[in-house]
Amino acid sequence: MPRDNMASLIQRIARQARLTFRGGGSAAKGFPENLNQLKHLLNQVRPEDLNIAPRKALPPPPQPQPHLPPVTYMHICETDGFSLGVFLLKSGTSIPLHDHPGMHGMLKVLYGKVRISCLDKLDAGGEAPGPGPPPPPPPPAGSPRDALRRAVLRSRAEYTEASGPCVLSPHRDNLHQIDAVDGPAAFLDILAPPYDPDDGRDCHYYRLLEAAGDKEAGAANANNTAVPREVWLLETPQAADFWCEGEPYPGPRVSP
Repeated sequence: MPRDNMASLIQRIARQARLTFRGGGSAAKGFPENLNQLKHLLNQVRPEDLNIAPRKALPPPPQPQPHLPPVTYMHICETDGFSLGVFLLKSGTSIPLHDHPGMHGMLKVLYGKVRISCLDKLDAGGEAPGPGPPPPPPPPAGSPRDALRRAVLRSRAEYTEASGPCVLSPHRDNLHQIDAVDGPAAFLDILAPPYDPDDGRDCHYYRLLEAAGDKEAGAANANNTAVPREVWLLETPQAADFWCEGEPYPGPRVSP
């Protein structure tokens, strides 16, 4: 039997990710075909392929447990070209709105349901569909005005194990917020290339401001579901109640 047919699915995903994002990603020859093949492989992955058992919602503990992380991460592999791992979200938790500067990304839900809101920043002269936003609301006290950014909320959708992957690029759907819906959730995550602050790829967090008067609205705000539409973003520090810790990856060994 050919060696590639014996490789685990996650090993084949890693090899295809290396092939897809080599030599500059979308600028490389054959990128669309390789990206479609990677999507095809991601559509097949299930929790059992990674030896992960779907987790169930637990009853609230009798005492608050602020020391437990809301999100954990299983590292699978990383090269200069991409990183591959699994994020696990507890029920009711979110990965806040953040960006992926100069990066491609792919997210495939393994179990549970997540709501993903995708946005793009607009340049000073950028245009967006539909009417423009109201004048920028005043930033909170102590926040510089240059931290405000015009943006477009392009999509907001729910994804399950049966859904195809959510795909972002350096220029489209580059910012997103991920919310666990109706219980715990987990997703396989590819970033290409990985975050690297020394190479200009640091993660920045934002708060969504959708109306005049500094009315705050999370990216999952249900009061205004029209998309696409212009919004305002305020760059913020990482939220005090969000952090991510590692846990062991139990699946097949991967050598990209």
